Amino acid sequence: MSKFLNTFAPVMGGTAVLLGSAYILADQFVADIPAPLRGQAVPAASAQSEPPAEEVAQAADEAAPAEEATAEEAPAEQSEAMTETAEQSEATASQPEATAEGAPATPVKYGLGRPATEDEIAAWDVKVMPDGRGLPEGSGSVEDGEMLFSENCAVCHGEFAEGSGNWPKLAGGDGTLADEDPLKTVGSYWPYLSTTFDYIHRSMPFGAAQTLSADDTYAITAYILYSNFMVDEDFVLTRENFLEVEMPNAEGFIVDDRAETEYPQWRAEPCMENCKDSVEITMRATVLDVTPEEEGAAEEVAQVTEAAAPAEEARAEAPTVETVAAEEPATQEAAPEEPAAEETMAAADPELIAAGEKVFKKCKACHQVGAGAENKTGPRLNGIMGRTAGTVEGFKYSKAMSEAGEGGLVWNTETLAGFLAKPKAYLKGTKMSFNGLRKEDDIAAVEAYLESFAE
Repeated sequence: MSKFLNTFAPVMGGTAVLLGSAYILADQFVADIPAPLRGQAVPAASAQSEPPAEEVAQAADEAAPAEEATAEEAPAEQSEAMTETAEQSEATASQPEATAEGAPATPVKYGLGRPATEDEIAAWDVKVMPDGRGLPEGSGSVEDGEMLFSENCAVCHGEFAEGSGNWPKLAGGDGTLADEDPLKTVGSYWPYLSTTFDYIHRSMPFGAAQTLSADDTYAITAYILYSNFMVDEDFVLTRENFLEVEMPNAEGFIVDDRAETEYPQWRAEPCMENCKDSVEITMRATVLDVTPEEEGAAEEVAQVTEAAAPAEEARAEAPTVETVAAEEPATQEAAPEEPAAEETMAAADPELIAAGEKVFKKCKACHQVGAGAENKTGPRLNGIMGRTAGTVEGFKYSKAMSEAGEGGLVWNTETLAGFLAKPKAYLKGTKMSFNGLRKEDDIAAVEAYLESFAE
C-alpha cells in the first residue's frame, strides 16, 4: 500500500496542479476575448493581461511539494477536493460573466440599418385608388403621351397600343367580352382608370420601373385613352379631371362573394367511394394545346378542326366578299376619272399636305413613303392612289387584302377614306392593326399627303 502511495500520489498531485493551471489560463483567455464576440459588455477596469509563463511555472513549482506531502497523508481527501473543484468549475462556466458592480452583463444588440423616415415611406407609397386617392399633382396631354409611349412602351405594346408579339394589347376589343375569345384591354375591360395610372407609375417601363414622372404617367395614360377612342387628340389628363373619364366596362364587375357562396362547398369532406378504376380523356382542347398527347389524338383533333372550319370560314370571309362585291361597280367607274398625278400635285393644297405629313407620323411605324421607301411591317405607299389593293411587289399581304384586290378593290379617295377610318371593320381579316383615324380632316390630309408621292 505504501508503495502505491509513494508511486502514484505525486502523479495525482501533479495532475491536479496542471488542471488548476489550465483552468486559470482558460479563464484568462476568455476574459481577453472582445466583449461583442462573447455577447457581453466587459468594463475596461476588469480587463487583465495574461500572466507571464514564468509566474505560472513558479506557482506550479511551489505547490508541488505541498501537494505531494498532502497526497501521501490523505489521498482520499485529495480525490474529493479534485472532484469538488471540477464541479465548481462547471458551475462557474455555466453562469454569465459579471460586471464590475456584480450584475450580469446584458448581450450587445447589433443595430443593422435604421427605421425608415416618413419621406422614404412616402416615396414608395405610390398606390392610386379608384376614388382618386393617391393621385399626384400633374398633367399630361395626348400629344406628349404619343411621343413618350413610342419611346418607352411601343417596343412591347406596339406604336398604337395594339400589342407586339405575345405582349398584351392595350387598345381595341370593344364589344368582344361576350365572345369565345375576348380581347381584354384598357378600353374594353378595365373598370377603373386608376388601375392604368397606378400600374404605369409603379411598374413601367419594363426594366426601369418608377423612372417616369407624374406628368409622364398622366400623358401616357391619356394616349392609351386616345388609342381606345375614349378622348380626343387635344385631351389633357389632370388630377382634377381624372375621375371624369368614364370607363366603358365600369359596370361590368360584381362583388366577389365566393368566400360565402363557394368556399364552404370546397371544404366539405371529400368523397372517397366508388372511384373509377382508370381515368380517360373524354374531351380535347381545340384552342390551346393543353391536353396530353395520346395515340389517335392527332386524328381526333383534326376531325374537330375540319368540322369547325366551314363555319369559321363562312363567318370570316362572307363580309369581305360582300364588301368587295358592293364596292366593285363604283370602284371601276371611279378609277378612270382620277386625275393624273401631275395635275393632283399641282392642285393639292400645300397646307393640307403639310397637315397630312404631321398626321402620317402615326403611320411611320409600319409604312414608308417618298424617295427610297421600302416595305416594312406594311407596304410602301408611293403611288397608292389609283393602285389595285394588295399589289405592291415584294410585300406579303393578308389573304383578305389579296382577295379584295383580285375582286377589284382600287384605292381612291373614297375607298382609302373608308379603310383609314376603321381598317378592320372595312376589310375583315386585314393584318393592319391600326385602330383608325377618327377625324375626317385628318383622313383628307393624309390622302393629300400620300397623293403627292407618285410611284
